[in-house]
Amino acid sequence: MTKVRQSRVGEQIKKELSQLIQQELKDPRIGFLTITGVDVTGDLSQAKVYLSVLGSEEQKQDALRALAKANGFLRTEIGKRIRLRKVPELLFKTDTSVDYGSRIDNLLHQLQSGRNPEV
Repeated sequence: MTKVRQSRVGEQIKKELSQLIQQELKDPRIGFLTITGVDVTGDLSQAKVYLSVLGSEEQKQDALRALAKANGFLRTEIGKRIRLRKVPELLFKTDTSVDYGSRIDNLLHQLQSGRNPEV
């Protein structure tokens, strides 16, 4: 499979998952989360779904557990919405790049204001 097709399938899965999580899932453990990216393997057997969850570490883990529990439902719905021969297995992971970027931004603002950065 070409890289272009892989990225197109990943983007479509990202779009459909976002809609499903927002509209269909009613689990209270899923707070405010954003799907930041989806990496699909070349044979479409797995899709790593990267999430950014607003809240504490415990809330992040709760959201991951809730999504793992709803995995079968989400795969079934994606299979209905996207025409694929084989629906990939969904692996949910937290995306730490947003937290890392926020931390770097905070350190730069501290340096700019003349304060000693709190590392």
